[in-house]
Amino acid sequence: MAGKSDHLRIYFVTWNVATKYPEEDLHRLLDCGPATSKNLPDLYYIGLQEVKAQPQNMVLDIFFEDPWTKSFREILKKYDYVKIRTQRLQGLVLNVFCLRKHITHLRLIEAQYTKTGFGGMWGNKGAVSVRLNIYGVSMCVVNTHLTPHDHLLADRIMDYNTILTNHSYTSPDTSKILFHDYVFWIGDLNFRLNGEDLTATDIDLLVKKNQFKPLLARDQLKAVMENGDAFAELHENSITFPPTYKYEFSSQEFDLKRRPSWTDRILYKVNADVYDNVKLGATQRNYKSQFDYVQSDHKPVTGEFDIIIRPGVEDHGVEFQPVTAWFIDEENSVSYRLLGNAIPASGDWVGLFHNEFSSLDEYIVYEYVGRGKSSPVPSEPHAITERIYFSDTALRSPGMYQLVYVAQRGNLIGILGVSPPFPGHHRPT
Repeated sequence: MAGKSDHLRIYFVTWNVATKYPEEDLHRLLDCGPATSKNLPDLYYIGLQEVKAQPQNMVLDIFFEDPWTKSFREILKKYDYVKIRTQRLQGLVLNVFCLRKHITHLRLIEAQYTKTGFGGMWGNKGAVSVRLNIYGVSMCVVNTHLTPHDHLLADRIMDYNTILTNHSYTSPDTSKILFHDYVFWIGDLNFRLNGEDLTATDIDLLVKKNQFKPLLARDQLKAVMENGDAFAELHENSITFPPTYKYEFSSQEFDLKRRPSWTDRILYKVNADVYDNVKLGATQRNYKSQFDYVQSDHKPVTGEFDIIIRPGVEDHGVEFQPVTAWFIDEENSVSYRLLGNAIPASGDWVGLFHNEFSSLDEYIVYEYVGRGKSSPVPSEPHAITERIYFSDTALRSPGMYQLVYVAQRGNLIGILGVSPPFPGHHRPT
């Protein structure tokens, strides 16, 4: 299970990267580095806005990682994280990374998007999301980029309600965002400060004096949450950092052509009383802007949470039988057992990965289940043992490998099992 604790730690990043490519060291943004001795988060969710997305690249973007995603993955793989999913809508990107030890407890992973730009015709504004189940709880994370400009508050409200209405999932009991046990809503929400009497210079002077309270009293997001127009279902912890937008690249002072504001936010909701035997809850450990990052006109914002899980819930999965070796240019096979009430389906597949793979997209080849031979185990009449075969072209080079059983039911994906590492090499002559 998740260890002795009944909690998972989740780390969120939201950053409008202003179409720039990654230039700065991202270790500090992720709160990890060579000297990291703290307990690392169980999951990272990294939401980006305005990732460069030129029309000629849109097809390639579907098949290849953007430079930001690749940079984060290169860092996190050193700490044994696996990229579970990337969901992208033009400049909006949401990445989910999970510690390897947890990935066989992931179920019903599903991604979604909603366009809100130009009346829903264009994805320059909108939302991307990933929902999943882990250790008996459901979680949905939404990354959004809403309509900009001070005077377009009504459009931001409409964006929110459009996303809530249009965003749908096929997972049972959680067809909508707010139906999940845990909801985290991050992004460049673009809410500004009310009142034309408050100039950019006025805001700048108050910020320099660390007088955030009178400014936050005019925050549009807080106002619409209080009056029920938008985001009323969610909660936000106290803001203790300066406005995150808009900064000049050269001086890192506010660009006073825009009134500074807290556009970049992390909100959350807990449906606490869903289960009889546990009361769910989320404790936010920190909420801050990362002021030292200077390559965008926005500052990144991070937040770290501990959430309560249900460790007594059994995950029924797949147990691979140990493999001594696979041989290059030969047909190879592996046996596995379906545990508990795990049932194979026609969309399930087993992928061949290099050992210590850092993304679920890194499979070398895969085979759908059902081609193999199945047989009951006399001592376990309810367990099914199956053997799956890979063609003689699957293994091409020597190295260490692993197999991953992926349950794929339409849009839903679950990781039911990972084999122990095994060598692949030429058969000795």
